[in-house]
Amino acid sequence: MSTTNSATHLPDDQPTDPAAAASADGRALRRMQFGWYINDWANTAFSTTVLTVFLGPYLTTVAKNAADASGDVHPLGLSIRAGSFFPYTVSFSVLISVAAMLLTGTLADRTGRHKELMCGFAYVGAIATTGMFFLDGDRYLLGGALLVVANIAYAVSVALSYAYLPGLAAPDERDAVSSKGWAYGYAGGGLLLIANLALFEGHDALGVSSGTAVRICLASAGLWWALFTIVPMLRLPSRAGVAPSRATASTGQPAAGSLRELGRTLRGMRKHPLTLLYLAAFLCYNDGIQTVVSQASLYGSEELGLDQTSLVAAVLLVQALAIGGALLLGRIARRYGAKRTVLGSLVGWVITLALGYVMPAHQPVWFYALACMIGLVLGGSQALSRSLFSHLIPAGKEAEYFSVYKVSDRGTSWMGPLVFGLAYQVTGSYRSAIISLLVFFVIGFAVLVKVPVRRAIEAVGNPVPERL
Repeated sequence: MSTTNSATHLPDDQPTDPAAAASADGRALRRMQFGWYINDWANTAFSTTVLTVFLGPYLTTVAKNAADASGDVHPLGLSIRAGSFFPYTVSFSVLISVAAMLLTGTLADRTGRHKELMCGFAYVGAIATTGMFFLDGDRYLLGGALLVVANIAYAVSVALSYAYLPGLAAPDERDAVSSKGWAYGYAGGGLLLIANLALFEGHDALGVSSGTAVRICLASAGLWWALFTIVPMLRLPSRAGVAPSRATASTGQPAAGSLRELGRTLRGMRKHPLTLLYLAAFLCYNDGIQTVVSQASLYGSEELGLDQTSLVAAVLLVQALAIGGALLLGRIARRYGAKRTVLGSLVGWVITLALGYVMPAHQPVWFYALACMIGLVLGGSQALSRSLFSHLIPAGKEAEYFSVYKVSDRGTSWMGPLVFGLAYQVTGSYRSAIISLLVFFVIGFAVLVKVPVRRAIEAVGNPVPERL
């Protein structure tokens, strides 16, 4: 790794002996990598416990409590099916988060305050998530508002964390580091989910209702997020991705210049059409991935008639297998390249959706089998997509480019939930809604095949890894 990178920059009081300096440099890098891994450990609790398992079915129930005789609710004067409120709210939150991520990413690159902004948004999201404890009765508007705030904060925080990746690993090591980060995330999210499953299953013995147990589980994700965010606060540097000497050159008038800088960044992206082509592929297929993840519990409860225990057990299977899946696909990428490995995972996603469409209701064992398939391809497809994109970013633009990338990542997809909600709105069937997502994987696969990754990396001036 280049010694001009901020991740390996040593203070002036470090040893001057080359061997000692290299050893200190390695320890500092591993310390920062661990802080970055724990950031995934902290925030994945939100995407897992809140978005994937508990909030979708619970908020849908709360919305149905507030629905009129025709089964509709009327937020902001609009008439929508109560069953579509959750996916519509996710889509709405992401539309707002797009602007928030772009502006914050530009501000971070301009000021060098990546860590401060990342952790600040993390705590806003954690507070909103903890506030979901007060979501009960027919207060679906409160639930929608908290979801919007938490999801925007989550999106911005994670986009800023991604900007650290180019500075944490050399080009040939990036797939492994990215995969390990995802593995930590699934481990942390799964551990909290196990605790929440125990709480939900034992709610009668604890003398609380199932609704109260769900609200405690939702709030626990916020507390977990806040607690473990302390580690990246202590271990990550303020600035991600570029050399400190360059960091001080652009810190003047950050607020006044961030909008102008954002405009220049968006115009500058047109100079890298191959990077944009990769982004188009990723935004398409990953929107499908995220919609499957975020709507799976809703599909399982409403269409397949599964209880909350079965849903949580299925998500635990996903979490457990996703740890191994992320590491396994990372190893496969070492031999066959990240692009080929991602394309193979997309074929797996198409098969998974097709099986989900024909899956019989009221038979949890089939849903568990589907969860196993999702887990094997989930972590790896996302980790490798992230590391692959990190090679396609011009130096010094990490947060800005990853803010665009984060438009479709964990918890921030919007096209998929919108299509899912519309399909249910029109047909009244969640099976039709789930099969409608096939289009995202087919189009994403077709576009990714056309991306010449090696030429795209060379076009932005980055070193090309040995294996792509």
